Amino acid sequence: MNPKPSPATPPRKVRFRWAWWLLAYTSLALGIIGIVVPGLPTVPFVLLSAFAAARGSQKLHDRLLAHPRFGPMIRDWQAHGAVSRRAKRLAVGMMSACAVIMFLTAPRWWMAATGTAIMTVVAIWLWARPEPPAPPR
Repeated sequence: MNPKPSPATPPRKVRFRWAWWLLAYTSLALGIIGIVVPGLPTVPFVLLSAFAAARGSQKLHDRLLAHPRFGPMIRDWQAHGAVSRRAKRLAVGMMSACAVIMFLTAPRWWMAATGTAIMTVVAIWLWARPEPPAPPR
């Protein structure tokens, strides 16, 4: 989590702040759409939104970190590059369901195979990420 700047230190000047702002809000919108649209991921877009908001919109960044659902995931990612086991299982489960749907509906088998191969690479990368440390008792 980013420390709050003191009143004596001015905020950091960021080049192309408008572009970071636009990326933050666009990726957040795609993440929200991904909640209801199968095959469109939510968490990667929310993480991208938090990354871009840290550079373009401190207000949005603070709101994302304070969010009860996404805040802990974003903080774990920022602090440790970590993804919870539950999130990994859900992501792989949804990718598996999407792969089945693609094989049932794709006009050509190679289209479904290509999409499944990409999701397989993403799943392998996701499981290679560490899990967040357990909270102290």
